[in-house]
Amino acid sequence: MSFDVPTDRRYLESHEWTTTDGTVRVGITDFAQDELGDVVFVELPAEGDEVTKADEFGVVESIKAVSDLISPVSGTVVGVNEDLFDAPELLNQDPYGDGWMIEVEPSDDAFDDLLTADEYREQTE
Repeated sequence: MSFDVPTDRRYLESHEWTTTDGTVRVGITDFAQDELGDVVFVELPAEGDEVTKADEFGVVESIKAVSDLISPVSGTVVGVNEDLFDAPELLNQDPYGDGWMIEVEPSDDAFDDLLTADEYREQTE
């Protein structure tokens, strides 16, 4: 099966993605949502909270599993997709669009150690 892996983002081996310009958006990949199955609950940080690269920033719960969410960047949360609290299925329907999770003002621009789309695609094949 082939999964959508946009080339304008960077990825973690744990299946989170981030945009890389200015204030960044963070979410889970198409592969991750497929592996999880139907998402039923999301726990996210609040605006103003700090997230740390490679540390847990939330939880996603599906009919199959509960998974920690790992932050691809360090910085301050400046936006939370509150639509996910009432409609967690957006993660399944549109993981790179309406299913984004948080917006972060990064404290650095260290994206080089994150996977490119090609590197992530190779990992999931």
